[in-house]
Amino acid sequence: MASVPIIPDSYNHVLAEFECLDPLLSALRLDSSRLKCTCVAVSKRWLALGSSGGGLNLIQKDGWKQRLFLTHKEGAIARVACCLHDEDYVAVATSQGLVVVWELNQERRGKPERIYVSSEHKGRKVTALCWDTAALRVFVGDHVGKVSAIKINTSKQGKAAATFVMFPVQIITTVDSRVVQLDYLDGRLLISSLTRTYLCDTEREKFWKIGNKERDGEFGACFFPFGKNSGNQQPLIYCARPGSRMWEVNFDGEVQSTHQFKQLLSSPPLPVVTLRLDPHYTSSSCSPQSLSFPKLLYLAEHCVMTWTERGIYIFLPQSVQVLLWSEVKDIQDIAVYKSELFCLHTNGKVVHLSLLLVDRCIERLIRRGFWTLAARVCCLFQNSIVSCRARKNLPLDKLEHLKSQLDASTQEDLITQLEELISKLEPLDSACSSRRSSISSHESFSVLDSGIYRVISRRGSQSDEDSCSLHSQTFSEDERLKEFPAHQEDEQIELDNVSHASVTVEADRNETFLPFNIPLSFRSPSPLVSLQAVKESVSSFVRKTTEKIGTLHISPDSRGRQEAKDDESLQELTVNPVASPQEEKELEPHSCQLPEEDHLRDLKSATAEAIAKLQDPLVLLEPQCMRRVLQEWLIHLEEKFGCKEHSASSAKKSKTVCAEEERAVLEEDLPLYPTDGDPADKEQSSILKDCSEKENTVDTCVSKNMCENSTDLKGPLDCCFQVSSPCVIEPDVQKDLVELTTLCFELCVFSCANGEAEESSDRSLPLAASWTLVCRFMRSYFFLLDLKRLKQCIITMYAASPNVWETYITGLKELTCHSPVALAMENEDMLKILKQLHDLGPWDDSPLLLVHAQRLYEKFGEIALRPLIKFYPSILPSDIKQLCRNDPAHFLAYLDSLVKSKPEDKRSSLLRSLLQPESVRLDWLCLAVSHDAPQRTNTVDAEGNPRPRSHLFTWGYSQLILLLIKLPADFVTKEKMADICKSHGFWPGYLFLCLELDRRIEAFTNIAHLDDLSLLNGEDGAIPETIEEWKFLLHLAQNHSTTFHHGPGNGNAVSNGSPSCPDCITVENIALLLAKAIGPNRALPLLRECGLTLELSERFTSVCEILRIAEKRQRALIQSMLERCDRFLWSQQA
Repeated sequence: MASVPIIPDSYNHVLAEFECLDPLLSALRLDSSRLKCTCVAVSKRWLALGSSGGGLNLIQKDGWKQRLFLTHKEGAIARVACCLHDEDYVAVATSQGLVVVWELNQERRGKPERIYVSSEHKGRKVTALCWDTAALRVFVGDHVGKVSAIKINTSKQGKAAATFVMFPVQIITTVDSRVVQLDYLDGRLLISSLTRTYLCDTEREKFWKIGNKERDGEFGACFFPFGKNSGNQQPLIYCARPGSRMWEVNFDGEVQSTHQFKQLLSSPPLPVVTLRLDPHYTSSSCSPQSLSFPKLLYLAEHCVMTWTERGIYIFLPQSVQVLLWSEVKDIQDIAVYKSELFCLHTNGKVVHLSLLLVDRCIERLIRRGFWTLAARVCCLFQNSIVSCRARKNLPLDKLEHLKSQLDASTQEDLITQLEELISKLEPLDSACSSRRSSISSHESFSVLDSGIYRVISRRGSQSDEDSCSLHSQTFSEDERLKEFPAHQEDEQIELDNVSHASVTVEADRNETFLPFNIPLSFRSPSPLVSLQAVKESVSSFVRKTTEKIGTLHISPDSRGRQEAKDDESLQELTVNPVASPQEEKELEPHSCQLPEEDHLRDLKSATAEAIAKLQDPLVLLEPQCMRRVLQEWLIHLEEKFGCKEHSASSAKKSKTVCAEEERAVLEEDLPLYPTDGDPADKEQSSILKDCSEKENTVDTCVSKNMCENSTDLKGPLDCCFQVSSPCVIEPDVQKDLVELTTLCFELCVFSCANGEAEESSDRSLPLAASWTLVCRFMRSYFFLLDLKRLKQCIITMYAASPNVWETYITGLKELTCHSPVALAMENEDMLKILKQLHDLGPWDDSPLLLVHAQRLYEKFGEIALRPLIKFYPSILPSDIKQLCRNDPAHFLAYLDSLVKSKPEDKRSSLLRSLLQPESVRLDWLCLAVSHDAPQRTNTVDAEGNPRPRSHLFTWGYSQLILLLIKLPADFVTKEKMADICKSHGFWPGYLFLCLELDRRIEAFTNIAHLDDLSLLNGEDGAIPETIEEWKFLLHLAQNHSTTFHHGPGNGNAVSNGSPSCPDCITVENIALLLAKAIGPNRALPLLRECGLTLELSERFTSVCEILRIAEKRQRALIQSMLERCDRFLWSQQA
């Protein structure tokens, strides 16, 4: 057999054609010599095809059904553009240069109507159409360089809208040559001509030329937007240049760098996956390609796409990489939507291509039944398939199933190549090869990002016909296709539901039989347990532990293989723990149900009874009654999933004895949870890394027994986490168990004795003992706790206990210890890890993101916190405060960065939404005024009064402090905030709060101490409102003048009345302020009454005279204006 070239593993994307549009074109009669397709456009809903006869076909992409046909008598359709933000509008340019805008009226189920026809480009060839991304506006460019904008008035806006837009067509500009491409984003219009690219700000009507060097020919340009999670990062612009180059330009039109792709394009082209011909790949490199890119189009996944007469090219411009290029001849135009490409060829044919990962492509081919093509793609891209990511979507049993569908007589070479690929996935010398082969014959499984195994049942084996059996007939071809889940191609596997089970079973809902499941096992607690010893004692051991771990129904297929292959018996038992053959025979006549149903029968009935009791309003509204119900239910939970010996011993102990033992344990100063340095505990708490690292389930039972061999508090805390269920639990039962277990945690019901719970809130126990019970409860029932509610409860109720939070984080680490992010944390840098977290999103409010943030903070410190603001609100400030509780300054830096990342008008609303509960406002304020702040001795004197000008000191978090104190709050909270600001010397905030609390006298007193007149006459100044306040302020100025301005100077302090201290608190400055506020004629009698006229200088008298003159002239001017208005009105009346 000749060797087939294999595509390198650096290529993991491919262009694929799954649907042939030729029948559609034939039905539309666009495949004849008289009529052919001339242009193409695409949106989320529509595929628009313009024809040479002047017709526009709008086809609904869902099912490829023709919905609308729009006719034009103005000539053939030259260009078409769909409005992406409102798909009820389509713009069409005809061969005569007319631009027609259609409103489809799909929402009202009316007929499409022309709402505007522009003749601005009549007689010219329209070369580009582009819609505004927010408004109903179309940009048009023609072959002489003229660019115009058409503002659309529609019936949706009402009839009144038309009166405000008198000129719907606006000439944007005229460039020096033909317009090649238009693109629009966020108020900027990008115009690419034959010679250069222009950037236009359509709101401010400004233009920029991009770069200094001109070009000659068709070169495109496009915007490169960033996603919503990228923060405030501005979009980029990419402009094509001669010689396979691109300019990278910022949003202001400045060229940042030039990217050269000429040498990168020397790689051989990747085949296009299509049913038209078999994919072939030549490994020999070609010469570097010096190309001109006629258009640049933005694709999903941060790609830029272009084409030439030779093929299609897709780049990753930010990293200067060629994602792929494929030979596709005679392309006239391409329309893109996300990762879909609709290629219009020069002969009028339209081809629908999709850009997707290789494993997704193969998965879709398998679902559609294209076995041969899927096998050929597997063989070509086997390097990519071997990778971990591809194996998640293409587990081993899918490839085995694919191989079984090939014809052994005619496709022997293809089968051989596929077997070689499978052998690479399953090394023959692997220690668990036989075990994994036994698993793959029953199930396929993939590793989720959290480390949990996703198990997919496989049915249809011949030996099923002989059993007590769940189904007895073989599957047809269509039925076997149902085994593969019909995911959307762009769907990513993620763990959104944090009330998690250990195994996710995928089975056809229409089937009545039960799926075959595999419980997750834990690693052996000790490497000293030999494999041979386990093999010899497995039968008796399973009988003893049946009640603890449950058993699974073994499929007939595995039973037959177990009898035929004794050598594989141990591996079979590893994943299928069952009772001995004699016990199995005894169970068979009674029922074919899972033994777990009998095992959990008491727990199910107790759960149903507890839920029924909790629905009683008399119980629901009384916490003590709820606790009593949960106490009774918790006994049954501990019997099934708790530590047996501890449950038995605790049932015999009174509360006093328990309390004494707990105090004794605490006096020993033992750690509340295992340290990170204990390798034995690490081994016990680890979960499965991948299939090849699975340990024996029997050893897991040993591990669990070791965790249970303790009767005091120390034992349960040293045992490993229960992050997965020890047996299979039905989804409905699992949901009820999660609800009740979480409710136990929220109501502090953690253990039971003599039918009554030992609540952690019991005052007879010290806090440390209560926290110990909390930690033990979490470790024992982590798989039954709602992680979102658990986190909120810990933050609210156990903020003073770092041990509880660390236990919670430790459990999350156990749950995700083998996720891709955790594995990358050891070797990758921070930016790559953050990008990986971003790509795995959206996270919503999943606690799994929190544990990754914890790992980042532990490794990189404070520098890792600021980038986490882009994951808000998946990660909240309350979470960050818990992460860095040992260093509050790090939390403040994060909170300040988060607030400043928002526009100024939205910062207050953001901060208000974060203050949950309201009590954290005071905590955050105390942190903000105590970090990166001036020394208290510099702001407060010995008597507790402000030092002069101390309000001008720089505070690192002054903006955050002011936002906190300006938010609405109750009177008591405002007073507490005022006390905090005063004690730390943050005088701007203290003055604001005094005025808000109507403590004006206190505010004026502190302003006098601060000796700054701007605090009185500024925009936010505290101007006295009554004569009494003016008198008080004048006496304050008189008393402080001697202290601040007649003694040794402080800062710029000089003698009273001197013009060199115009901003100090002096009698004269206050008197001038008084004269400006109430007028000099009223100010002088008040000053005489206070006996302060002798302290005023000639400057005051001069200023008062100027004020009198200005006031007189202002009155005369007002009188003159009123007289003129009066005369005008009388003249109009006459």
